[in-house]
Amino acid sequence: MINDRLSIRSYISQSRQHKHDYHQIVLPLQGVIEMQVGEFDGKVSVGDAIVIHAGSHHAFSAEEAARFLVVDLSQLPPNLYHAQTKKFLLAPATLAYVQFAGLQLMSQTNTDLELAMCSMLLQLLSQQRQPLRIDPRIAKVVSEIQQDISQNWSVERLAKLSFLSPTQFKSVFKSNLGQTSQQFVLQLRMEKAKALLTHTDLPIQLIGEKVGFSNPSAFTRRFTQFFGQSPKSYR
Repeated sequence: MINDRLSIRSYISQSRQHKHDYHQIVLPLQGVIEMQVGEFDGKVSVGDAIVIHAGSHHAFSAEEAARFLVVDLSQLPPNLYHAQTKKFLLAPATLAYVQFAGLQLMSQTNTDLELAMCSMLLQLLSQQRQPLRIDPRIAKVVSEIQQDISQNWSVERLAKLSFLSPTQFKSVFKSNLGQTSQQFVLQLRMEKAKALLTHTDLPIQLIGEKVGFSNPSAFTRRFTQFFGQSPKSYR
């Protein structure tokens, strides 16, 4: 029987497929992975998680620069084991912890700490409060945002994508995800900016542009508000 463990992995752009005799949860840290498992066939991006049950054939591909936190498990949390959907959105606090775990794993090897982080992550996943199945109209919006977070995702534009009025959209989005669409976009932007600061040597101004900030000062101010330190200090 496999011991529960966390690891950082990358994949190749050529599709591969296999199965294994343990459960797995894949959580993108940077980039997107294309997955086919069960009835699911699509993209899994930062902020998502996907569950692969033991013995399930699955196919996958990703750009080599992408990175993923992968949890290998002998048993899944009950709420994930019985979920009707393989892919789900992480609660904001859980996503923050996933990013922290990823940074920690890439900074040092410490078996005791890794076991503790795995245990904590499983506790967080077992307490997912937001629904594992979200309104298809909101799922479409989330997918569009995740494909290019640098765009101007106004409430009006997102509402149009969901075929809802702005007022309806704001209500449905928050009831599904527990935060407003603008909070969701900001969170994705900040997490991607942190990943780019950590894993690339791109200039800070360019990183800001890649996450939707044409004004470097605005990017620095927002990043500092979100993480408590400037992009330069974080790097």
